[in-house]
Amino acid sequence: MLLIYCPYCEEYREEEEFRPKGEAHIARPQNPEETPDEVWGDYLFFRKNPRGVHHEQWLHAAGCRKYFNVTRHTVSYEILETYKAGQHPASDRAPGVGTGGAK
Repeated sequence: MLLIYCPYCEEYREEEEFRPKGEAHIARPQNPEETPDEVWGDYLFFRKNPRGVHHEQWLHAAGCRKYFNVTRHTVSYEILETYKAGQHPASDRAPGVGTGGAK
């Protein structure tokens, strides 16, 4: 069983309480009326799918129901850190160097 730390509840909870929601830190185009269709298409549909460290947005669906961000290694599934939505990761850590984001 994987335990994930919710930065809002400030406690570790079971993985089943959470839902991954995709890539974090995606910037919406600043001027929608002047944004070309190709840029909108990239914003809406294209996401990174890296092998290694990745920043994702998650929802604590069975708890506080708030969105937060997770820095996760996509191969080992190791969670390196969790942090509140709107914040940025402490750093882009190398795999295996975590802050206790999971137990």
